Amino acid sequence: MTADAEADGMVDAAGTSAGTSAGTGAGTGAGTSAATEADEAARFLTLLAAFEGQPAATGGRGKDAVNEPMIRHWCEAMGDANPAYTGPDAVAPPTMLQAWTMGGLSGHAGRSSAYDELLGLLDSAGFTSVVATDCEQEYLRPLRPGNVITFDAVIESVSPRKTTKLGTGHFVTTRMDVRADGEPAGTHRFRILKYAPDARPVKQPPAQRPRPVINRDNQGFWDGVREHRLLIQRCTACATLRFPWLPGCNACASPDWDTVEACGAGTVFSYVVMHHPPFPAFDPPYAVALVELAEGVRMVSNITGVPYDKVRIGLPVQLEFLRVDDGLELPVFRGSEG
Repeated sequence: MTADAEADGMVDAAGTSAGTSAGTGAGTGAGTSAATEADEAARFLTLLAAFEGQPAATGGRGKDAVNEPMIRHWCEAMGDANPAYTGPDAVAPPTMLQAWTMGGLSGHAGRSSAYDELLGLLDSAGFTSVVATDCEQEYLRPLRPGNVITFDAVIESVSPRKTTKLGTGHFVTTRMDVRADGEPAGTHRFRILKYAPDARPVKQPPAQRPRPVINRDNQGFWDGVREHRLLIQRCTACATLRFPWLPGCNACASPDWDTVEACGAGTVFSYVVMHHPPFPAFDPPYAVALVELAEGVRMVSNITGVPYDKVRIGLPVQLEFLRVDDGLELPVFRGSEG
């Protein structure tokens, strides 16, 4: 994704104001206001454009040379099994280009003040929010373990004011020129949008409770829930009960099992009261308990029937099924204050 792509469908605020002024006729109050706004936007853009070409970082140095452990972690995280990234002749994945230049939590000492001054100017004009929009990379040579990475960065461009779905602001692009052992290795362009959030309220869809993940290992449990039965797995080799459902017995490793139906009685073995962070589908504070069933296994569930501050360890509870919405029913446990 590029800045041009981001700009598709966006409205240049200055151009819109000028068009509005022309459309409403010279001399009208609306036209004067629009023209003034366009002039202010143009003057502000001149201030921003003065930062183009100024350094964002000078004489930067990667905190670690290109190394095999980081390559391995990257490939594992990305699921990339390309044999070019392993062995005695390994190279680093090209898309790791930025990884070798990152400063971590402590940052880099070579960062210039110009970039901070630019962001401060945008903040003072009300463009206080930021979102990363895209990056572009160019690879000039492969990076190999042992290469020492150095770089310089420059503020390449600041866009005219743009209106997006997030709000109105300016795109800021920095270009980082990366070297390996002193030789050009690649270019990394990074683009952000500094914007003033749109004040118009956004209509949110009704919050939906998260759906359980149903797979072949626990399908039978959820089939039982639909029939208002709480099913516990039982190993047919050693008779050990297990919950949650697993593909094999954790006592004897047998893969063979059947089920028994829980009677529904239990006690609170442990619990927490959730206050924060808030989640749209829930109404904090509420209690989440580890319930020990009469059969001896334990399961996590909500406690109903008593206020959250009345839940206690040892509280007797009884299974019930809660209809959350048309597509979801869950086993929960009702307590009694008596």
